[in-house]
Amino acid sequence: MGFAKWIGGALGWSFGGPIGAIIGLAIGSFIDGSANGNGFLLGEGSQQQRKRSRQSTSRTRTRTQPQTQSGDFEVSLLILASVVIKADGKQDQSELDYVRQQFVSMYGKDRANHAFRLFKNISKQTIPTRQVCLQIQQMMDHSSRLQLLHFLFGIAKSDGMVTDDEVSQIYMISGYLGISSRDYGSIKAMFYSSSDNAYKILEITKEATDNEVKKAYRKMAKKYHPDKVIHLGKEHQKGAEEKFRQVQNAYEQLQKERDF
Repeated sequence: MGFAKWIGGALGWSFGGPIGAIIGLAIGSFIDGSANGNGFLLGEGSQQQRKRSRQSTSRTRTRTQPQTQSGDFEVSLLILASVVIKADGKQDQSELDYVRQQFVSMYGKDRANHAFRLFKNISKQTIPTRQVCLQIQQMMDHSSRLQLLHFLFGIAKSDGMVTDDEVSQIYMISGYLGISSRDYGSIKAMFYSSSDNAYKILEITKEATDNEVKKAYRKMAKKYHPDKVIHLGKEHQKGAEEKFRQVQNAYEQLQKERDF
């Protein structure tokens, strides 16, 4: 499959808006003259097409969000990963390797190579983080946004530590994505080691009763169940299963500590 056909299939709802403009610039590095002749770059379509994009976005504010497709998630991931990698002022090779490794794991070598080529061109741009995240929030379901956040922490941790700059950037992104502080704290705790991590993952405190611990586990197991993102395709199940495993491990740890 050629690069142009691949990206065309991956774009989904990202046409138009800040995401469309970013992808359009990135594609422009590969496809010279696509803004001329019969084609055009994303974000540079006709007035009628931009109007349809705005109308579609407006409708999502008054109805249930549509299920996110794999390509939509992929494009969002490419852009937000580039933001996190540059958070500390440099692009660490281990972080770049992590992104490539994860894409190969999720999409296979050929598709991952296409994605990484696009990723490198996206990384050269100045990303309007707030505008991008607001577009994602409007169009992406909650479970998929949580999966995005989990992946971003994985990138930050890939070099062995999460810097303060990276934490600040991911926290800002989570707020723009409409992710609650409790959800953010739960996913963040999955990448740290501390005495109260199990409680943070289950979104409770050490003062919780045994019954409250059990109730919290059932709630979090439901929230992070891999079936929540099954619509993204089997390529994203691995990350979802990892979150689910962390919830199970946290609960089992508290069972042992509290002896219930």
